[in-house]
Amino acid sequence: MVIYGVAMASHHTKDDGDLGVLKAQIDLFEQGFTLFVPLTEHCPFDLVAYKEGGFKRVQVKYRAMDRYGKVEAKFSSSWSDKHGTHVSPVDKNEVDIYCIYCRDTDECYYLRPKEFGSSVSLRVGIPKNGQFKGINFVADYRRAP
Repeated sequence: MVIYGVAMASHHTKDDGDLGVLKAQIDLFEQGFTLFVPLTEHCPFDLVAYKEGGFKRVQVKYRAMDRYGKVEAKFSSSWSDKHGTHVSPVDKNEVDIYCIYCRDTDECYYLRPKEFGSSVSLRVGIPKNGQFKGINFVADYRRAP
């Protein structure tokens, strides 16, 4: 990547995350939200969405569909430093909406993290066994709550 004539190293996962946030911004804007962006990377959320007198803190996750047709997200964050890889659970009191951008469907899915345990699995298609009970289909999560 070249910015202002200076070669910059690409950081693949950061680029994916940036794309997810951009897709969420467009999708939320099209749903009638006004958007605000924090001035720091250290917030527990990526965006603030405002509509009809209410503010919602939005955390965006970029995900790929797995080979079984599911999009999965854990309610945790991870980072690496010289001491290794660290994982900590998301404080669900600091995030109102999780937006999962799926690169394979090119769509955003919205959910309230407090309604789920430590992770969520969204099904893109109908399971091969025809099961519907207890399945979270992506079509049910296309609109921000």
